[in-house]
Amino acid sequence: MTKEVNKAVIMAGGTGSRLWPISVRNKPKQFQAIASDKTMLQETYLRLRNKFAVEDIYISTNSEYIQEIKREILEIPDKNIISEPLARGTASSVALTVAVILAHEPEAIISMFPADHLIKLKDEFIDAIIESEKFIKNNPESILTFGIIPTYPETGYGYIKKVSNLKKKNIYKVERFVEKPDVDTAYRYINDGDYFWNAGMYVFNAEFMRNRFSKYIPNTFNRLNAIHKSIGTNEYEEIVLKEYPQMNDINFEYAIVENDDDVVVMPINIGWSDVGSWGSLKDTLVSDSERHLVRGEHMDFDSKNLLVYGSKRLITTVGLKDLVIVDTDDAILICHKDKSQMVGDISKKIQDLRKNKK
Repeated sequence: MTKEVNKAVIMAGGTGSRLWPISVRNKPKQFQAIASDKTMLQETYLRLRNKFAVEDIYISTNSEYIQEIKREILEIPDKNIISEPLARGTASSVALTVAVILAHEPEAIISMFPADHLIKLKDEFIDAIIESEKFIKNNPESILTFGIIPTYPETGYGYIKKVSNLKKKNIYKVERFVEKPDVDTAYRYINDGDYFWNAGMYVFNAEFMRNRFSKYIPNTFNRLNAIHKSIGTNEYEEIVLKEYPQMNDINFEYAIVENDDDVVVMPINIGWSDVGSWGSLKDTLVSDSERHLVRGEHMDFDSKNLLVYGSKRLITTVGLKDLVIVDTDDAILICHKDKSQMVGDISKKIQDLRKNKK
């Protein structure tokens, strides 16, 4: 009987800007306490600890965040923190992760999760992981992704379309991945019933995924193998610094997942949000449009549906509606809740302006 080796990987290398001004380059969203008194990385780790042992959880991140991860997750072994020497696209980070885990566990099934997502229904989430691992164990030449059952016509997410007539234990073959839709198309997806939000969570056999790199990104595959062979030797860090920057700078989904014929989707309802904007955070934590979501000191008179995040100062509001107000030591953001998807563009523009002034 094949030994079951199930590993969880938390992807924590992003520099998310859509929750600016709280999420910034030196301390992005995954290291911020946004939905509770714990950071999003800590929340993700603790969810996975309900199923996985400490030694079976890996964290993939950029080298500049290593010390922050060690501060937040005290029990994680150093060897379980996979350090990327620089940002090089998600395909490269997945390749490095596969190389490291394969060196220790050739039979591994890997489950990959972003570090900065909100999941309310934790038991249902763990149940979904268990079912997905069983499926991959019996179907090792498949890639499984979780499709979030949509609850409203969101235009800020990509969608996954299932093939309706190929059902197997609530797991469907994927027909296609589609980009973020306009409002009318999102409504059509909801009414169709065959579309799910793409949460960017994947379960796969490690050796099979290495073969997918060989098929779709041969250059990255060759460098993955060079790194794999160096693991456990004194040359590992030198080889990573040499090979990793030469990997293809490309998105994992675009390069592999969207091209493969053996991708399946498991529809789930786990109270999920990618917290990709201030508006989605408000809707996820406080769905009542008459109520506010408040962190910090806030005094209000006759306002509706506000998100207010304060740092040290009292924020007062009078007669406002549907606004996001965020006050930090560095900046103040005020925007309409329905325009909060644009905040990432604002953050990028500010960074560009600061670079040009240097």
